[in-house]
Formats: sequence, C-alpha cells, structure tokens
Amino acid sequence: MGKKKKKSPLPVLPAGVSVIDTHCHLDMISSEEDIGKIVSRAAARGISRIITIGIDIESSKKAIDIAEKHETVYASVGIHPHNVQGLQDNSYDELEKLCDNSKVVAYGEIGLDFVKQYAPQHVQLEHYARQIELAKKMRLPLVIHDREAHDEILHFLKKEAPFAAAGVMHCFSGDWSLAKQVLDLGFLISIPGIVTFKKASTLHEVAQKIPLDKLILETDAPFLAPDPYRGRTNIPEYVLYTARKVAGLRGITVEEVARSTTDNAQKLFNILTH
Repeated sequence: MGKKKKKSPLPVLPAGVSVIDTHCHLDMISSEEDIGKIVSRAAARGISRIITIGIDIESSKKAIDIAEKHETVYASVGIHPHNVQGLQDNSYDELEKLCDNSKVVAYGEIGLDFVKQYAPQHVQLEHYARQIELAKKMRLPLVIHDREAHDEILHFLKKEAPFAAAGVMHCFSGDWSLAKQVLDLGFLISIPGIVTFKKASTLHEVAQKIPLDKLILETDAPFLAPDPYRGRTNIPEYVLYTARKVAGLRGITVEEVARSTTDNAQKLFNILTH
C-alpha cells in the first residue's frame, strides 16, 4: 500500500502581516463552542478579521450574534437567491433594522443562481433588484452571488450604478472578460479556494490579471475547501492556502498578497476604525 500524501502546511505570515477572510458562514460550520475555537485558531495564524455572511433573516441574525461575541468577526446580512421565495414588505423592514447594527459591514449575499433555481428566476430577479436598492439606501457594500447569471447580474448592477459603497463579486466564477466589467463598476473580485484546484485555469487567469488593489480573498467556509483539504469542511484559516496560490500565480510573495488584500478589504468594508 502506498504512503498517504502529506498535507501541505499552512503558510506562516511574518509578524504584523495578516489576511482577512471576507466571506464565510460561521453559523454553518459548527456549534457555538467550536466557533470560538475556529475564530481563535484563525487569529493565531494571522487571520485578523472574518466576515460571516447571512443568507436569510435567521442566519443574518446569527451572523450578527456571532460578530457581537467575537471582536475579530463582522457580519453581512441579506437574502441569498435560494431563499427569496416568500419575502414580504415586512421582511425588508426587518432587514433594514438588522443593517443598523454596528457590526454589520456589508449587505449580502444577494444575487442570482440559475443553476439550482430553488426560487423561480423572475422571483430572484425581483428581490435581487429590491435588495440592491436597500443596500444603497443603507450605504453598505454589496456582496454578490452569481451562478450562471452573468448577463442579468451585470444588467442590474449597471442600471443601479454608481455605488457609493461599492461591493464585491463573491466567489468569482466568470472569465477575465466578465471580471473587467465588474471592475469597471468599481467592484472588487473575491478569489475563493477553487483557485488552488489544478483544472481551474479560467480562475487562474483572472487571479493573475486582476489589479492587486482590486483583489480580496475568501473561504466561503464551510464550502469549497482548497487543496489540500478539497472535499472536506472548510474553515477560515484555510484562506492562507488561497493567498499562497494567488501569490504563486502572480509571481509575488504571500506577504505581498496578504498586505494588499487586507488593505483592500479594510477599505471596502470600512473596518479600519471599527
């Protein structure tokens, strides 16, 4: 029997250098007790901030609760396209109230998902547009989910532009042509752990070509764990594998990627002074 392949160790950041996991779902990873351990471990490895994301009203409330309990964690609230069916006016009233919390730094994830289509396309489109309006009203950056809906995603963003608080295309799944259009809107591109996969050549190209000041990193934990943990539960500290892959693709150091993406995320989510 052959030997098991050793797992590649996490990159070690120099003192004073950190990375931000700009998108994960801490409430989906584990119990409340384990969340504390996960956040502490991430901090010890140089993950200075974590943004935990809401996908419906209940998870948005949980995101805020987790953020209030952990100094290094912030929250984003919103309704994922899978969950927009049945939203009412009072749902938007509640979302607006949640946005007022001091730990909320973004609105989302919102968007369109034409792959699974848990909600009909016309319902997704209605609430995508409506949530964009709410995010603009609350002056929060948008966190956009886009699966096989590139044209429709861009149509509404261009229609509603400009965005004073900007936003990010989370877990970017398009090509360089799409990336350029997203960047032209003043949005950032978020690179997930998928970039570590050997066959992710389109994402490799995007990660190479994005201006470094328009790039941020994410795990989307507990989903999409990078190599060498592909197929297993993802956690915030694994964002370091993504940082290393991006650095290798660009021919720069992990420290350069860490410093730049951290600065970009701090500016986008306005967490410099929080």
